[in-house]
Amino acid sequence: MSYSCKTTLIYISFFVCLVFAACNRNKKVDVSNIPVDVKVERFDKDFDQLRTKPLTPQIAALQNKYGTFYQDFIERVIKIGSTADTNYYKNLHDVFAGKAYTDLKHDVDAAYPNTDKLDAELTDAFRRIKYYYPQKQLPKVYAYFSGFQAQTTIGDGYFGIGLDLFLGANSRFYPALVESFPRYISRRFTPDNITPRVVEGMAREDMFPENEQDNSLLAKMVYNGKILYFMDQILPDVADSTKIGYTAKQLKWCEDFKGNIWGFFLEENLLYETDFQKIQKYLNEAPFTPGLGDDNESAPKLGVWTGWQIVKQYMEKHPNVTLPQLMADRDAQKILNEAKYRPKNIKD
Repeated sequence: MSYSCKTTLIYISFFVCLVFAACNRNKKVDVSNIPVDVKVERFDKDFDQLRTKPLTPQIAALQNKYGTFYQDFIERVIKIGSTADTNYYKNLHDVFAGKAYTDLKHDVDAAYPNTDKLDAELTDAFRRIKYYYPQKQLPKVYAYFSGFQAQTTIGDGYFGIGLDLFLGANSRFYPALVESFPRYISRRFTPDNITPRVVEGMAREDMFPENEQDNSLLAKMVYNGKILYFMDQILPDVADSTKIGYTAKQLKWCEDFKGNIWGFFLEENLLYETDFQKIQKYLNEAPFTPGLGDDNESAPKLGVWTGWQIVKQYMEKHPNVTLPQLMADRDAQKILNEAKYRPKNIKD
């Protein structure tokens, strides 16, 4: 009898621990005491000094302050020549002489007279990254504008933000760029998208790059799901629609028809498909997903969204798995199996 009681007590204690761990996972972590403070450095303003000051000493000052970022910006972002060849000086003069530069500078300065709000958002996000990854060397953050060439950049010790691609959905410039940035993409070029894109860029390009051998749709679904789950933990106050880039209507559509979405992947035998031509439409940006929903009302990236739900359900069922353990786990099949993902439509 005593053995039986002891076993019961252990079981109850274990159950309570699981519930407590699950509650803790959903509780917003206090990171206020973590010594990280982000201040976005305005490269765009320092770069503008080249317009009015002698080039050679000013370039030397920029190279000293920004290191490899200056070279990357010149050669890879605005692409005006090699910094090893002073012939690019002439191209710099041409950049500053154009009305396009003046107009864009005007709008960037108007939208971002300072970065106080962004500094606070990035500070909170970077502190959360440090909470989960104490040894992580965090990058310096530089702001620039590039003539709509690069929304974000990542390099040796830095993360760059192209402010000209975060001017707000109604910026006067974006209608003329519709071939490069369709409306379903440019509607997200807003200030509240900056921090999510920084965190996502760090996750994908630096901390957890995708393994090239993971070619199946399932592997890509779970990989993308882990990235979004990571963003959940680092950006607890950001809306799900912003993290994945959906409208509120698209997010609701996914919730309403999640059973149909999962059923489609199973019925079409897509989970283990490795032909990227066949699976890319379930992973890439688009206005909707062909073949699903009526009147083009379906959300895009349904593989990404479904992977997110699988990972969330897996973590709900495994409250003792830490975020670093999840991100290091490359066994997509195990995560799917143990998630026991069996969604039903909201309306069913």
